[in-house]
Amino acid sequence: MKNLCLFSIYMKTQKSRSNGNKKTLKNIDIYKKTAFYPPIKAFKNALLKVSDLNTIAYSLYGNPKGKPTLFVHGGPGGGTVPDYARYFNPKKYFIILVDQRGSGKSIPFGETRENTTQNLIADFEQLRKLLGVKKWQLFGGSWGSTLSLAYAIAHPDVVSELVLRGIFTLRKKELDWVQQGPGANFVFPEGWKYYEEVIPEKERVDMMKAFGKRFNGSMGEKAKDDACLAWSQWEASISHLHPTPHAEIIKDLKKSKNYIPMSLIEYHYFINKGFFPNENYLLDAKNLSRIKKKPMTIVQGRYDMVCPITTANELHDKMPHARYNITLAGHSMLDEQNIKYLVEATNMYAK
Repeated sequence: MKNLCLFSIYMKTQKSRSNGNKKTLKNIDIYKKTAFYPPIKAFKNALLKVSDLNTIAYSLYGNPKGKPTLFVHGGPGGGTVPDYARYFNPKKYFIILVDQRGSGKSIPFGETRENTTQNLIADFEQLRKLLGVKKWQLFGGSWGSTLSLAYAIAHPDVVSELVLRGIFTLRKKELDWVQQGPGANFVFPEGWKYYEEVIPEKERVDMMKAFGKRFNGSMGEKAKDDACLAWSQWEASISHLHPTPHAEIIKDLKKSKNYIPMSLIEYHYFINKGFFPNENYLLDAKNLSRIKKKPMTIVQGRYDMVCPITTANELHDKMPHARYNITLAGHSMLDEQNIKYLVEATNMYAK
């Protein structure tokens, strides 16, 4: 699920807590005592036209002669930020950050037309060939784990390893846990209250359908905006082991306005069931047999409320060779133990 918006909210919140709102984000690094590598700048930022409609943005970091790794962001619709390159040793890795269709700096922003899992996979292939990469590591969490698995199943010969976090396969029970309940709402009732209040009680029997009526604009722009805000704040509310105060989440979302296109892209994928032929596609034994010999690390927060641990357990049961780290963390890639074990994995595969 989403990365970019949650990253921005969390970093702003930590800034205000640590510095009394006097220092800018550029002046501080709240993760300097974690396993993160120091901040680095991209040596190339570029655009790649992948269709008549869509152009994707990508950034290159680290050592161009190093081990290639593709950072597969979450959402869908999350986008990337430079700090995502900090999970990798810049001396050993050729780090590739891509904004998927409709995300980040890709054009058009928020676009759902021609935005399917199969097209995203094709975009990655087009970029891989453009960069002259023979094999690359896939690093993805949440929706990024979904897309990484889908890409690896489709193109196993060009994948060296997979580093996955917060496993998400878009099955109905996973979506219901977050969007319908009962599930995460039993743990975070304050965020759920804001989420469900935009939907009349008589419509709450099917929250996905109710949000869809508002997302498509048929009930007016205010209803659409209110629904997008409620949808985004709910996920932001449940993503961290140590949650951001709810009032700050709402304030930052309203300021950014990015919550509107990201909510619409996320819903687009959810309602279309990830564009998979069946909901068990990513956990199907025949499909997983295509990558059964690939080195794999799974990092899963014990207290992940967005992508509960049961799905990671199921994947590990079918891929027992994978290194499986259950962390004292929530969903976020920024929770400290998630950072630790993700960086540990990339260090191991860099050797």
